[in-house]
Amino acid sequence: MGNQMKKIALLATALAMVSGSALAADMAVKAVKAPPPAPFEPWDIAFGGAIMSDYIFRGVTQSNHKPSVAAYFEPRYNVNKDVQLYVGTSAESISFPNRAAAEVDIYGGIRPTFGIFAFDFGVWGYLYPGGQCFGAQGTVPAPTNNCASFGQGIDFGVPGIGGLPINGNFAKRNASFYEGYAKLNININDQWTVGFNEFYSPNFLNLGAWGNYSSITAKWTAPSTIFGSSGVGMYISGEFGRQWLGTSDAFYGTTVATAFGGPFPNGIPEPSYNTWNVGVGFTYKVFTLDLRYSDTNLSKASCNAFTSDYSTTSFSPSNITAINPGGFGSNWCGAAGVAKLSADLTAITNLK
Repeated sequence: MGNQMKKIALLATALAMVSGSALAADMAVKAVKAPPPAPFEPWDIAFGGAIMSDYIFRGVTQSNHKPSVAAYFEPRYNVNKDVQLYVGTSAESISFPNRAAAEVDIYGGIRPTFGIFAFDFGVWGYLYPGGQCFGAQGTVPAPTNNCASFGQGIDFGVPGIGGLPINGNFAKRNASFYEGYAKLNININDQWTVGFNEFYSPNFLNLGAWGNYSSITAKWTAPSTIFGSSGVGMYISGEFGRQWLGTSDAFYGTTVATAFGGPFPNGIPEPSYNTWNVGVGFTYKVFTLDLRYSDTNLSKASCNAFTSDYSTTSFSPSNITAINPGGFGSNWCGAAGVAKLSADLTAITNLK
């Protein structure tokens, strides 16, 4: 009987120990609460700046192949995790024929995301304050285009006419315009992204001609371990696009015919063209160094007619075309290499 009681006591003790351990384990699990979800941040601000060896826009230099600086500021409102509203402004230093002080951009739109598809719809305004009429020779009434020639190049000594640049080019005081745009980026995986872009303006660069730009892009982002634990990242990206242009207004018309056609007193058929670029970039924290090659299929003659390049002084009979009777050629649309160092931050991510 004594031994039986001892066995029962030992069994009861063992059961108590097992149930106590299980209860303790159960209590420990219940004591650890899941962390609360991070609060949703509807507002964010992106901003940054860059310095570049050349400011290229759709294959055409905006800075006469000289260095340029840029900055931007973009407040954003996240409706939810998949829809973002935004407005922004940016500024770039330029060197235009009309001597505009800078390019100032104002834009806004909406960015919806559906899985791997990231859309962007908006309107972009390009403003060029401080411009002066370039080489108009007084042929256009001042009230129409605010064009009083400011006397560069050859001075014919005619009162009220002023100077005509040696290349015969001229440009309006105001080159400002706007575009509506639609973009789609497809994030195939962590390394590959392809994009499709469409921009339309009823009056591109205030030439009087409509403009339509379409392009496709591709980007490969290297694995984060490519440079070990240094924090340096790398990507390779490229773009192929086409800029279609309509007919300019009479301000840019020609009164001289050539063997190739013309004259076009009511406006020239602006040259449509292809453009492409490819480059490699290196990232570190908020900094990006981008090295890029850019080019177009515009001839020097077409480039001269399209840009009104003030620096053009090279004449060649081969540059005489229907829309370029002067025979001067511009290198503003040719092959160019660009090095760009930029810093991009967001107030929520980088400044906490």
